[in-house]
Amino acid sequence: MYEQISHSLLNDILTKLDPEIVRQPKMRHFYTRLGANFYAIHSMFRRLYGERSDFNTQMQRLVETMASQYIARSEYLKESDLQRERDHNWFLSQQWVGMALYSDGFADNLQGLQAKLHYLQELGINMVHVMPVLDCPPGKSDGGYAVRDFRRIDSRIGSLEDIDALAKAMHKRGMLLTLDVVLNHTSDAHQWAVRARNGESAYQDYYYTFPDREIPDMFEETMVEIFPHTSPGNFTWCEEMGSWVMTSFHSYQWDLNYSNPSVLIEMLDIILYWANHGADILRLDAVAFLWKKIGGNCQNEREAHRILQLLKGCCQVTAPGVLFIAEAIVAPIEITKYFGEDAINAKECEIAYNATFMALLWDAVATKKTELLNRGIKSLPDKLERATWLNYIRCHDDIGLGFDDADIRLAGYEPTAHRRFLVDYYTGNFENSPARGQPFGQNEKTGDARISGTLASLVGLESALETGDPQAIDTAINIILLLHSMILSFGGIPLLYYGDAIGTLNDYSYQLDESKCRDSRWIHRPTIDWEKAEARHQLGSVERRIFDGLKTLIAVRKEIPAFADFNSRELLDIDNPHLLAYAHFDHENASSSVLVVGNFDTVPHSIDLEMLQKKGFFTLGSIRDLCTGERPSIFNNQLAIPAHGFYWLSESRSA
Repeated sequence: MYEQISHSLLNDILTKLDPEIVRQPKMRHFYTRLGANFYAIHSMFRRLYGERSDFNTQMQRLVETMASQYIARSEYLKESDLQRERDHNWFLSQQWVGMALYSDGFADNLQGLQAKLHYLQELGINMVHVMPVLDCPPGKSDGGYAVRDFRRIDSRIGSLEDIDALAKAMHKRGMLLTLDVVLNHTSDAHQWAVRARNGESAYQDYYYTFPDREIPDMFEETMVEIFPHTSPGNFTWCEEMGSWVMTSFHSYQWDLNYSNPSVLIEMLDIILYWANHGADILRLDAVAFLWKKIGGNCQNEREAHRILQLLKGCCQVTAPGVLFIAEAIVAPIEITKYFGEDAINAKECEIAYNATFMALLWDAVATKKTELLNRGIKSLPDKLERATWLNYIRCHDDIGLGFDDADIRLAGYEPTAHRRFLVDYYTGNFENSPARGQPFGQNEKTGDARISGTLASLVGLESALETGDPQAIDTAINIILLLHSMILSFGGIPLLYYGDAIGTLNDYSYQLDESKCRDSRWIHRPTIDWEKAEARHQLGSVERRIFDGLKTLIAVRKEIPAFADFNSRELLDIDNPHLLAYAHFDHENASSSVLVVGNFDTVPHSIDLEMLQKKGFFTLGSIRDLCTGERPSIFNNQLAIPAHGFYWLSESRSA
């Protein structure tokens, strides 16, 4: 019955379309996709805004926004959409390997980034997440996430023409471009916020504003503080409006009010705008925070998922070849909901950050044990078939320690003491720790803290180079390669972080910048020293050992169909507290498997081959490590894994 009603409503909307839209040629694919998705779009829009008197007007605006951006979409991008619709699992391939970078830190600006694409291709990178490039107020940018203008590039980084040229250059090289859209908030200098401060009620409704503390105080009873050290509380007083404004992150970032459909339509228009400028993937920032309710922590609300489902449905009509990444750093039980619930195909975001795996890897490095890592992987919910993880070691953000307390206890630790140990270990305050990180987001009320630092400095390369200890340098390089071997083989899209491929150390210069000195995350947002990067071509250099090691792993990964992300991973119980082992099976050839084994300890460990044979491995031909093409070390039917070593093992193929 409701489908018939929605069909009638669609016809009514189409008859009222702007004449400029109606006159446009080549709209067949748009109307076909709109018809196929309209029931879901209308249903979700009705659930969110159906009680409003202007519902039909807003629904008309939504459809016209989709149509206008479809008209603006280039023929090249429309053809790409058709190709990806025909091969709808294209992004699950093992061929994709990403890197996240700040364009100004990587190569000064967007033009410099385009000139350095050859470096990325030399390494094997074919997906690039260009961190926020939009206009932000200097000194109050939050690393690019306090946007002043959603359609304007920061002039210090480049121009709109530069981003268009970058997208075209990348597509010619077979590379994917990922850009950010900050959904949860704007800068307080954004035009909407300026007009709200000037008294325009329509724009005051774009934000959460309150004349007194009554409602904010009720919110504060259950909301958590994101940055308690630098930005305590969740509301900021605006003198011009005489109102309290919700500011979940920083005082200069105003939370958008998605209970107002005008906000959703504006943000959809922005998403499609950047899709039309060549973005293959859009990283949607802070999606867990999109809906606010008194009595909860204002994260992971059902309405936030409905907003994402609505945005995805609309994008499927206008730009179906574009993927969404959910930036939701939440508990494992919550994260898979951002793929979409009760479905096979992703109804919200096709890609999500595997923050749990990242944090667990850091736990294993510090403890030299894998109990918590194994338990955490077992607790990771299954993803949808047409969805995938983004696996990473470092990113622009801090390392959070949001492990499940029950898993920590089962691994033999007390949760509070264990988290304190990890912070102490990675900030160099634990005896004999080689790490050189810094604490971030310290909460004096709870004692919680997170960790900042580059990969190289956190695993001990910085301290090893200071002392000139060759064994310590070897250990740090081995850990770097071990961690990358995990994210490259886990199943999903591996995302490297800029500078890690050449062992970039902490950048302490942020401490001299007044706008950055209170935010330790800037320690791992470096400016690449390209003279140092040239050392990757010098035999025996640290840079070459890391770069060539990663280059080999990436190349081998791309040749292993079993690493494609078709839910083919099986975690193995091998009864050794220092090893992680899992198998991958080729979804097109079940007899072809790869066994991944990593040793997080400082001494070698072994696995009984007879035990592996009982589990169905290595019963036929000879075993080969795909990374080296050589037979691994075997003694008395025991497979030996070196300290901080790893294998990608197979008997069905060689490197």
